[in-house]
Amino acid sequence: MPAPPRNPPAGATSPYLPYPAEIVEKRLESRGVYTFRLRFLDEVRHKNYDFRPGQFNMLYIFGVGEVAISIVSDPEIGETLDHTVRIVGNVTEALNRLDVGDVIGIRGPYGSAWPLEAAKGKDVIILTGGLGCAPVVSVINYITARRDDYGALKIFHGVKTPKDLLYRERIRAWQKDARTEVYLTVDHPDHAWQYSVGIVTNLFTQIQLDLSNSIVMMCGPGIMMHHAVRDLCSRGMRMDQLYVSLERNMKCALGFCGHCQMGPNFLCKEGPIFRYDRIRHWFETPAI
Repeated sequence: MPAPPRNPPAGATSPYLPYPAEIVEKRLESRGVYTFRLRFLDEVRHKNYDFRPGQFNMLYIFGVGEVAISIVSDPEIGETLDHTVRIVGNVTEALNRLDVGDVIGIRGPYGSAWPLEAAKGKDVIILTGGLGCAPVVSVINYITARRDDYGALKIFHGVKTPKDLLYRERIRAWQKDARTEVYLTVDHPDHAWQYSVGIVTNLFTQIQLDLSNSIVMMCGPGIMMHHAVRDLCSRGMRMDQLYVSLERNMKCALGFCGHCQMGPNFLCKEGPIFRYDRIRHWFETPAI
């Protein structure tokens, strides 16, 4: 594999340049899904790098290409950056062939963030499906590390099968927090599954929700979020209390390539986190 380019001058930053970072840990989360823990080689870049939960990086594999991946670590805790990656294409397959000690490039951070300041003093409802849980892991980590700033934390997570469940160790840790509730469901259970069965929105009928003092953050398949929004709004949730993370095929992260354009908006710049009332027309427009 070609050697990475030399670091830019100390203190310099550029949205166009990938900054070399070492893989310091590679952890299997589920079949075909890994979390890569990265650390910048340049100490100045490492010290100056800053992000907010919900933002993403472009991970660059030298000689192959790059891919947009959410940052799942806490911005104020730890010396590394975590990214959970599903192995599904040329770039992620090349990334999967690497191991601890190998070097990749990082561009970022990019995009908007979850409304953690607005959520202070409120209950936070996290709703995810599939690998959609990755963009909100940093939110959960952030809140659990600052428990006195927030009310109840309710996590709803749905997957197709038990084998698709990510972050098992983290989930067990979240379940131990007295003010955190974790609700899991699958479409197709096995004999060992002990939680709910069915679509994730079915869980709403089983749980007491104080929607008047809550903020909802959700990520996952568009159809899941569409039905979840309709269900929550029918129960009294205001649209300006709902935030969604949208996913598109981002190629540049700078609004140049147009791959992530939706109407007049570029998800890499205005998103991927949106307050629902500002983009509701995207969910309510019939597919052609």
